[in-house]
This record gives sequence, structure tokens and C-alpha cells, in this order.
Amino acid sequence: MKAGNNSGFGVFRATGIYVGAILGSGVLVLPAIAAQVAGPASLLAWGLLLLFCTPVAFSFAEMSRQQPDAGGIATFVTRAFGQRASVVAGYLFYFAIPFGAPATAVIGGEYIAHAAGGGHETALLAAGLILAAGFVSNAVGIRVSSKLQLLLMALLVALLAFAVAVSAPYARVENFVPFAPNGYWAVGGAASLLFFCFAGWEAVTHLAGEFRNPERDLKRATWLTLVVVGVVYISLVAACVAVLGPGLAGSSVPVAELLGKGLGSAAAPVTAMAAAVLTFGPLNTFIAGASKLGARLASDGVLPRVLARGAGPGEVPSASLAALGVMASISFALAATGILSMEFQIGAASSCFTAVTAFGLAAGVVLLRRGTAAWYGVIVAAAVMVAVLLFSGWALVVPAFLGLAAVWAGRLLLKPAAPPTARIVVPAVSPQERSR
Repeated sequence: MKAGNNSGFGVFRATGIYVGAILGSGVLVLPAIAAQVAGPASLLAWGLLLLFCTPVAFSFAEMSRQQPDAGGIATFVTRAFGQRASVVAGYLFYFAIPFGAPATAVIGGEYIAHAAGGGHETALLAAGLILAAGFVSNAVGIRVSSKLQLLLMALLVALLAFAVAVSAPYARVENFVPFAPNGYWAVGGAASLLFFCFAGWEAVTHLAGEFRNPERDLKRATWLTLVVVGVVYISLVAACVAVLGPGLAGSSVPVAELLGKGLGSAAAPVTAMAAAVLTFGPLNTFIAGASKLGARLASDGVLPRVLARGAGPGEVPSASLAALGVMASISFALAATGILSMEFQIGAASSCFTAVTAFGLAAGVVLLRRGTAAWYGVIVAAAVMVAVLLFSGWALVVPAFLGLAAVWAGRLLLKPAAPPTARIVVPAVSPQERSR
């Protein structure tokens, strides 16, 4: 059994980290975006992604259990395909954060502004504060922020369940007709967008070394997270379709409208609270995982060495965290001035996370024991992730560019393994020859 980290977090705090990574702000806006693409049939995309995330989640949990390490998927890929391949996986995850973090914060900021009756400036101010909170919480250490996140995730699940309950009387069966107005092929396009709501399993792999007992708690936390996320996503999206009907596709704040149906003007503070918690959770976890990964990549020599500070368990990777903060701030400023759109940031981050997940699953095919249920599951999940990635369209440019940069860095910075030292073979000398 692998030794755990006695000062790390247990199964419930681990579940809070997991749920915070998966159950993010994307659910505030993506039900409407997916409905634009596939209509009520977008429910199939949510269900299929949840189904195929099950082998994804457990394969990552099993590989993390075998070797809890801050490198996460980069470590898995190293074990399976070598160090240069791991640089590609590491770059895809680390540099996706400056795209995904500002987009997440802006989604939450827009909801808060809508609830407060503010305009674009209010949304940007709220988004900036949320983004800063994600970095500040990690600056004090993941073990401290994980306690807060567990409480916030419990509050969040209660709030979303409340939203579904109060809107239930307004549900109409006819809102599911026509079920697939754009054909069932559109479900694939919706799934590629919705992966933004299911990314996160790969983020927690970088935090496995912080678990008190990874041998036991990784799988338990995975089960609990799948149940919580599955129930929340399916019930909330089904409620959005059933209650909002054709108006869902044109909504910019579907969850706020859902709450408004049942609570009227009293929905505003509940909406703002849910938006803030949904936004902070994934930011906290993804920033934590990426900053740890950046320190590990720097230790390996494929990022500047100064970023390697704080790579050990329980330490704060301050330099890597600061670098992410600078890049995310620049990306946020570009989005605030209209140079980058939220759709571009979500698409870029989602395609990078999909590529990282596919990379990690490919490593699982090599590392997991052949012929087991987990091994067959990871093969199916890897094929699905590759298919989802192909639906990313223009957004594939971002992971392609990062992949080329990683290949260049690997060739330039990684030293080839030294050839084995030649052995000098001394011929045996017989006693007779020695006496001459």
C-alpha cells in the first residue's frame, strides 16, 4: 500500500475538491448554448458525457493511486510513452488555464451582474474579484482552501436542488417537442462544447499527493463525485428544458430564469450566491492542479527553473502560481476589451482539456492491467474523447500550437539519456599464467 500524506485531506474534503473541479460555472450558461446546437436532444449529450466520464474518472483514480504525484497526467504519459510525450500533455493542461480561468470568472460575473441589476462594468468587476479569489486562495495553500471548498460545494448542491424544486410546477412536457430539431448528429457538436462542464478529473490527478490516503480515498471520492455531479447536471438541465422550453436557446442566464420562475424577484440573491460558488470551485481546483504541474514541469527543465519552487506535497508553488496569474490577467484583459470572446476562450480551454484527457486515457491503455474491466473501459473512453476532440473545429488550433511548442521545448531542453557506460572486460587469468 502506498504511503499517504498524514497532514493531507480525507475522503470528504477530497470529494469537495473533485466536485469543485467538475461542477463548474459552465452549467450556468452551457444548457442554453447546447440547446442552440441540438435542442432538447442536448440532454443526450449531457447523459452520454456523464456515462463516458465514468471510466475516465476511475482510470485516472487508479493511475493516481498507483503513483500519487504532482505531475498528474504528465506523469502517467511519462510512464507510458516517455518524457517528451509528457511535456505535450503538461503544456496542454498548464497553458489551458489562462484561457479557461477568465472565461469561468466572466460567466460567474455576468450572472452576479444580472442578479444585482448591474451592467457590463459590474460583470467585469465581479469576474475580476472571483478570478483574484481563486489565486489568493491557492496562495494560502490548497489544504486551507479545500476546507472552505467542501462547505461551499455542499451549499451549492443545496442551491441547485432548490432551483429545480421551485421551478418544477412550471415544467411542460410539450417543451421537449420537437426533441431533435437539428438532427441527432448535432448531439456530437453539443457534446464537444459540454466537455467544458466535465473537465476536471485530470485537474485532481495533480493533487493526488495531497491526499491523506490515496490508496483508499481516491476511488471513494470518485464514486461520490460521479453521483453528485450526475444528479445535479441531469436534473438541472432537464428542468431548464422543461420549464424554459424554446426560450432556453436564447437565454444568457438560464439558471437565473429557472429560479425566477419559482421565486420571482427573490431569486436574485440566490442566483448571485450560486454563481459565485459555481465559479470559485473549478477555479480553485484547476489553479491548484496547474500550479503544481507547472512547478513539476520546471523541475523537469521544460519550463523556467524559477517556477520549480514549492513542488513538494503541502508546499505552495508560488512562482508557478504567479506565472499563471499573470497570463490569466492578460487573457482577462483581452476578453474585457473585446479582443477575445468568451466563446473563443471556452472553446480553446475545452479542446485543450479534451486533448489532455485523451492523452491520459491513452496512457491508461498502456499502464492498466490488460483484460480487466477498467482496461476495456479506458479504451472505449479514449475513443470517445478523440471523437469529441474532432468536433472541436477551429478550437483545435490552440492545442495544436501548444503541442508543437511542447515538442520544440522537449527537443531543445530535455537532455537525451546518457548511453550506458561501456564495461571493461578483463580476461580471466589462470593460476598457471599468474605464476609465470
